[in-house]
Amino acid sequence: MVKSWATSPETLGVDLHIDVSGAGGLRAGLMSALREAVRGGRLAPGARLPSSRTLAADLGIARNTVADAYAELVAEGWLTARQGSGTQVARRAEARQDRGHTHRLPTRRKPTYNLLAGAPDLASFPRAEWLRAARRALTAAPHEAFGLGDPRGRIELRTVLADYLARARGVYASPDRIVICSGFVHGLTLMGRALRARRVREVAVEAYGLDFHWKLLTEAGLRTPALPLDEQGTRTEELGELRGAGAVLMTPAHQFPIGFPLLPDRRAAAVDWARARGGLILEDDYDGEFRFDRQPVGALQGLDPEHVVYLGTASKSLAPGLRLGWMVLPEHLVDEVVEGKGLADWSCGVLDQLTLAEFISSGAYDRHVRGMRLHYRRRRDQLVTALAEQAPHLHVSGVAAGLHVLLELPPGTERSVVQGAAWQGLALEGLSRYRHPSTPGPRRDALVIGYGTPSDSEWTGALDALMRVLP
Repeated sequence: MVKSWATSPETLGVDLHIDVSGAGGLRAGLMSALREAVRGGRLAPGARLPSSRTLAADLGIARNTVADAYAELVAEGWLTARQGSGTQVARRAEARQDRGHTHRLPTRRKPTYNLLAGAPDLASFPRAEWLRAARRALTAAPHEAFGLGDPRGRIELRTVLADYLARARGVYASPDRIVICSGFVHGLTLMGRALRARRVREVAVEAYGLDFHWKLLTEAGLRTPALPLDEQGTRTEELGELRGAGAVLMTPAHQFPIGFPLLPDRRAAAVDWARARGGLILEDDYDGEFRFDRQPVGALQGLDPEHVVYLGTASKSLAPGLRLGWMVLPEHLVDEVVEGKGLADWSCGVLDQLTLAEFISSGAYDRHVRGMRLHYRRRRDQLVTALAEQAPHLHVSGVAAGLHVLLELPPGTERSVVQGAAWQGLALEGLSRYRHPSTPGPRRDALVIGYGTPSDSEWTGALDALMRVLP
């Protein structure tokens, strides 16, 4: 009698249900069952299968039947077999739609290299310095620090941030105006609630940006009309045409992902609009510390602290996994944002707040940022040099700051280049990924190339892979 369960704890460690019944005989039934186990994820890539002898004994069928089924699945690419290593699920096997075919289907390679924008080099996180700061912070922390505390965040961190932001970013800040949050998304969520409570109907956004930021505002009940963009950046002078807008979300120091800093007259236009309309500018200063060719472009908030909400994080300067960000609020917004934060989540992790406060006050943060600025500048220079040598017909821009550049492509080629990169195991995104649905005008074909993510050991390989897929 044929069984439906294979129990081979010495190889699988779990019971595996394999139904070998059905038309076509035992071998076809076994092959179909194994394919389905791979498709459904019950047999993950790399999982080791029982020996043909063991599986045959478990199922009560002939060993040759199992051996033949294994051999054919190896030929199709579902399994691999090596002397001394047994039979395993192929590393490149993926879930696929079964349309009755038994031949091998092509699969995309898992990304070997990552040139997506928006992430730092995580291998460069200052582990030893952070650990020393954590020990000092933990030793000095008062007992009350481990309670729920103030929803604005620890006073130690808010105090050192006020000094640092004033010195490094030109932000007008006092500890009482700062609210600590779990990164930019958390801060934007809190602002969306506050704006909706004030009966704001629309928050203008830039023509290109991150779709999940727009989605957060939409989920708060706010519409997100897009401001037009030209060769000099976001056209803030057209804010007055958006009659329903009560706020605007912007990246003025380094427009993401195009790469322009907002020009002085357009900064002034945004501030003038906010004053005349009683509106708010939500300033996303996501990578303002990483300016390479001149002194950093200061924060917009310094022009009018009562009409600009400044949002910053440690995600680019240290690591996104820390989940630490901050808002510097106009005085009239502090109480309602703090109340909303207290009702929703009360406080962020205390130990990480205390550690960051110590890390900044000790000077370690400044040293780390300066070191990473040089690190990323070298990466930028190597990328620009490689493009100039191997793809001189393509124009690169947005090179003065940040962790990414924009590479213009011939019209109509963006999609094929991104798909080709995926087949080559290179994670890469085109500019269209960041285009707001309401943006007028023709689409631009370009690549947004992030150079922050690869480790030093991966960087050369990532560059080579990029050059291979360029048109």
